[in-house]
Amino acid sequence: MQTIFEPYLLSFIPIFVAVDAIGSVPIFVSLIDGVKGQKRRRIIIDAVTTATAMAVIFMIAGKYILRLLGITISDFQIAGGAFLFIIAVRLLFPGAEKKINLIGGDKDIGIFPLGTPLITGPAVLTTTLMMVDKYNVIPAFVALVLNMLIVWISLDRSEAIMNVIGPSGTRAFSKIMYILLGAIGVMMIRHGVEAMLLH
Repeated sequence: MQTIFEPYLLSFIPIFVAVDAIGSVPIFVSLIDGVKGQKRRRIIIDAVTTATAMAVIFMIAGKYILRLLGITISDFQIAGGAFLFIIAVRLLFPGAEKKINLIGGDKDIGIFPLGTPLITGPAVLTTTLMMVDKYNVIPAFVALVLNMLIVWISLDRSEAIMNVIGPSGTRAFSKIMYILLGAIGVMMIRHGVEAMLLH
């Protein structure tokens, strides 16, 4: 029984780390300050729908795009791993939290910047494609959907989360996620190099 669920769990954890749902809560709260009720729910729906759609499209078409460009999975693992490691290192420095520039008011705030790049950014796209290659489409898709459900709940309950753990708690949680993201980046580089050497 454990072997059946193992690919799902192993796909879920890296995507969970890359998405960093709890770390997105303070930014979400600051961006929708004063927005309540139906409008707030609409923003959350737009954000999660956009984030999920982008990740699923990349999950399906990502390999074909790489093949068209003549890029192997090993190449992508090494480049993607290096990219995740650099992102993690930059985010670990003080004052280098996720920076979002809000342009044009709150008209499409659910799509940009919340849906992308806050929820589904380059780190999520890279990690998702790696999970597809390593554990297949279905475990990666299920892991992605579960993570987006966690994002939905986190944003919907954002005020309660901020009241319980506060800004310091969310920052501490994010720092741990960034360290794990860096470790996942190193793991991807190692797997890419090993695959190249074997071929």
